[in-house]
Amino acid sequence: MEIRIDRAWKKRDYTISRVFVDGKRFGDGRKWCNALEDTDRGLTSDMEVDEILSVKIKGQTAIPTGRYLIDMTYSPKFKRIMPHVCAVKGFTGVRLHSGNSNKDTEGCILFGVNDMVGWISNSTYWTNKLIGIIKAAIDSGDKVYLTVGEA
Repeated sequence: MEIRIDRAWKKRDYTISRVFVDGKRFGDGRKWCNALEDTDRGLTSDMEVDEILSVKIKGQTAIPTGRYLIDMTYSPKFKRIMPHVCAVKGFTGVRLHSGNSNKDTEGCILFGVNDMVGWISNSTYWTNKLIGIIKAAIDSGDKVYLTVGEA
């Protein structure tokens, strides 16, 4: 399974993306899901770790563009099993979780509906829906990947 987010709207303090699952826009027929991240600082997974760390501002930088394996692991911070983005250069503990603004993420990716500037709503609904799809894919033996790219 492939989850893709395209960084369509890069702002000074946050980044908003469209979300796709296996090539189809992720939504429920009434609304489309968006992703919210910290500021895109032009990092790519092809960069060396030292270069990433020289640009990264802790807690204020989106992960590098690239393709990443997703697994389900226990999060000590959230105290539950959650999607974990594996092997992100220069970052640790990157999760897919709910939240509403860049204040709710430190490199993680949040999901919801971008219906206000710098904000996503109904995040718990959209995150749980996406986690259910990820969990079902992993439970059936599929690998799940996240591709983060430009619009």
